[in-house]
Amino acid sequence: MKQCLVVDDSRVIRKVARRILEELAFEIDEAADGQEALNRCKKSMPDAILLDWNMPVMNGIDFLRRLRNEPGGTIPIVVFCTTENDLEHISEAMLAGANEYVMKPFDGDIIQAKFMEVGLL
Repeated sequence: MKQCLVVDDSRVIRKVARRILEELAFEIDEAADGQEALNRCKKSMPDAILLDWNMPVMNGIDFLRRLRNEPGGTIPIVVFCTTENDLEHISEAMLAGANEYVMKPFDGDIIQAKFMEVGLL
């Protein structure tokens, strides 16, 4: 079973994402900020990361840059899932190593389509 780390400071978003991804046969772990996510990745690198941008402690883009420099950090497929929808943010995320970008709000069909596009399904 593939593992996905859901990184978002909103407990509600993490719950919704968990439900959707469990239906797609993913094993889910959660983190409330980028630092917590980085610590989890250092212990066990997931197959996929659904990542919010705006979070306390360490935001999503800083987490992504640090992740990609970790041993094995190029392996996870990272899908940003955020309200930041301007071209500047999208470009910055892709240059930092994101594989795909999803706008909030999202639903199961959107997540499924994006995960299919990046080869996770």
